Amino acid sequence: MKILLAGATGAVGRRLLPLLVAAGHEVTGTTRHADKLDYIAVTGARPILMNALERSSVYSALQTAQPDVVAHQLTDLVARDFAANSRLRVEGTRNLVDAARACGVERMIAQSIAWVCGAGERPSTEDDPLDLDAPEPRCRTVLAVKALEDAVTEVPNGVVLRYGLLYGPGTWYARDGLTTEQVRSGALTATDAIASFVHVEDAVQAALAALTWSPGVYNIVDDEPAAGTDWLPYYASLIGAPPPPIEHRRDAWERGVSNAKAHAAGWNPTYPSWRVGFQQELGATG
Repeated sequence: MKILLAGATGAVGRRLLPLLVAAGHEVTGTTRHADKLDYIAVTGARPILMNALERSSVYSALQTAQPDVVAHQLTDLVARDFAANSRLRVEGTRNLVDAARACGVERMIAQSIAWVCGAGERPSTEDDPLDLDAPEPRCRTVLAVKALEDAVTEVPNGVVLRYGLLYGPGTWYARDGLTTEQVRSGALTATDAIASFVHVEDAVQAALAALTWSPGVYNIVDDEPAAGTDWLPYYASLIGAPPPPIEHRRDAWERGVSNAKAHAAGWNPTYPSWRVGFQQELGATG
């Protein structure tokens, strides 16, 4: 297929790009940074400069690539500017969907996040309602996710991948990542909040598999939702950091996520538990 990979140099995109090329697809990779064009070219893909927030830039990229599929892996989190990332989800996705439809694209695969559903006593599923009544700043994030997912459904075969907390190379949860720095400095508190993780390589494999999945939303998380009182002390022990302080509190939406639908579609994570994945990624740093 002819595939346009938007966000080809991000944590997921830079790993997905060579796999798409190796699978025999004709791939165009976009970046907004000129100094990253060479990386895209080295993989065998065609590099294009594209700013997703500039409508003309997006239309130009799509008209040049004329793809069968658009893989949307755009994020803006390098500076931890969550408002900028929300804007990209809303405006960037809108531009990408409109340009894709104008070019007759029939399939889009888009990156979303898994921790957006409301309160409950069990891990959330794709059918649970979004937490649209959440207070700020969470509400801004949830509304941006809703805008992204609603837009993607306008593409005839739109697939939304709700990733859990990404860990592994190039993420915050890595040997050289932000979370590791915070744990070492004692800046994080372990609570009863339940999170769902996914190794970045498993996220990539889900994006690759989604080329043939039925339209809809899929949670891409591992098999073991994790309370902060479990995963954070373990994380600290692996990197040789002091045990984190513990507080027994949890917001009702912090309940973890079910991956049953993705499993049914044939996706099985290489790292079914964060315990194994953390050991693999962090165990040599102590």
